[in-house]
Amino acid sequence: MLKLGIERINEFESLFKGKSVGLITNPTGVDQNFKSTIDILNESTHLKALFSPEHGIRGNLQAGVKLDSYIDSETNIVVYSLYGEKRAPTEEMLEGVDIIAYDIQDVGVRFYTYISTLAYTMQAAKKLNKKMVVFDRPNYLGSKIEGNILNLDYRSFIGYYPIPQRYGLTVGELALFYNEAMKIECDLTVIPMSGYQRDKIAFDYNLAYVLPSPNIPTKESVFAYAANCIFEGTNVSEGRGTTKPFQIIGAPWLDSKVLLKALEKHHLKGVTFRPLYFIPVMSKHKDVVCSGVEMYITDYHAFEAVYTGMVLLKEIENTHQEFSFNPPWSEGKNKMIDLNVGDTFISNHTLSLEEIKAKQIEDQKTFDNLAKGYHLYD
Repeated sequence: MLKLGIERINEFESLFKGKSVGLITNPTGVDQNFKSTIDILNESTHLKALFSPEHGIRGNLQAGVKLDSYIDSETNIVVYSLYGEKRAPTEEMLEGVDIIAYDIQDVGVRFYTYISTLAYTMQAAKKLNKKMVVFDRPNYLGSKIEGNILNLDYRSFIGYYPIPQRYGLTVGELALFYNEAMKIECDLTVIPMSGYQRDKIAFDYNLAYVLPSPNIPTKESVFAYAANCIFEGTNVSEGRGTTKPFQIIGAPWLDSKVLLKALEKHHLKGVTFRPLYFIPVMSKHKDVVCSGVEMYITDYHAFEAVYTGMVLLKEIENTHQEFSFNPPWSEGKNKMIDLNVGDTFISNHTLSLEEIKAKQIEDQKTFDNLAKGYHLYD
């Protein structure tokens, strides 16, 4: 039987005894009966402060929306934003806090900002001599490693440490990796799960799915996000503003039949596509009819998400002269596509798809050898 890290808090009472706690969480911070980690810690510890990542502590904000500090109406505890002017807890925020706890459901992909919030917070814990506690949760994508390791020339909040796009670790294991391999060296305790098997994926557990963010509404969309988030850096809609973000991609000028024909030769594993039309109600191409494809994952264990997304992007680029990469958000900065990919081999056309595949295989082996030392589960 699976027990989440937060569900084992009674086994770690001594860790919290006489200590005040600050908690980084969001709506995914719940036990299997939907009791929130906020309530659990408020009842069992001295919960002094709350910290909000992207999308807010209650999950009510869209991607990229900045947040100021405020008082949580349900607990009357101050909430400090870690997705506004500050990306890490400050000395002022942590005044009187002994332990910084972290309980957020990760999705197992490098460009998800919650793991950058984790890294920044661990650095702050080291600097300010605070205890760090991570309540572990499953990696919905399982243990498969995919993609290229981040080139630190393209470090950002959507890719901070040199890990591949799909890193195959739980958030607790990732914290251990950050702390030792990336030399943060804070006072870290991971409260592990019990009954967890690392090769299982989201569909292998009878766990209710709580949206980790507004545009990842289903278990299916977690896998699609790992593939198609790179379209954020292009003029192709990644499906925001539809009922299936990341599973649907397209643009007003895209020819679905031409794209589907181009995809046939790749024999992509565990996935198929259908043509469709859609009208985004927000974000890219808002209120404009788009032609595109919908991704259907037929075998979640075999599906090679990262490579599939890159094949899709390259074939759209090869077959449509209207395709383009978006410019940087501000002059002199890196393009979004390079931040998502973690390198320039897509935007600068320096590697063919065959060479991209070879690079990913090599980087996967390299990271696997590093990461094995931080595995908590069989």
